[in-house]
Amino acid sequence: MSRGATAYIGLGSNLGDRRENLRRALQALASVAEISVRRVASLYRTAPIGITDQPEFLNTVVEISTTLTPRVLLVRLLQIENELGRVREEKWGPRVIDLDLLLYDDMEIVTEDLEIPHPRLEQRGFVVAPLAELAADMVLPSGVSAAVLADKLRQEQSVVRVKDGGWAD
Repeated sequence: MSRGATAYIGLGSNLGDRRENLRRALQALASVAEISVRRVASLYRTAPIGITDQPEFLNTVVEISTTLTPRVLLVRLLQIENELGRVREEKWGPRVIDLDLLLYDDMEIVTEDLEIPHPRLEQRGFVVAPLAELAADMVLPSGVSAAVLADKLRQEQSVVRVKDGGWAD
């Protein structure tokens, strides 16, 4: 595969064997010919947002290289969710797997079904902490580095690293 674009995907699970769900999602991503998984952050245990009466999540972020367009990548992420048993019953409800397209190169896209950077990226410690692990100096849309924002969000939200990188091996 040619070098392609750099994208960051957020992964989360709070139903069933959460770690195995994340591992299966990574395997599914890696099996797509147009995607090369470059790096995977540690696992983080995080409290649910929105609907709080549900199990804790395990989250991570993956850096990929892809020749897929952002829209086609989003479609592929949704297909992987469906293949792994994702059921969309209620917004912010429990889920076997959640794959969010966070960033795609330096692109800014706002359409009805796709927004890059992800619209709530900088409000979510469960995304920013693992993102900062992979790209600490990355300047986020607000002008703050991922590392600085991760430190701030860790003080406000329950974001605990539970497994170092390499957990998916």
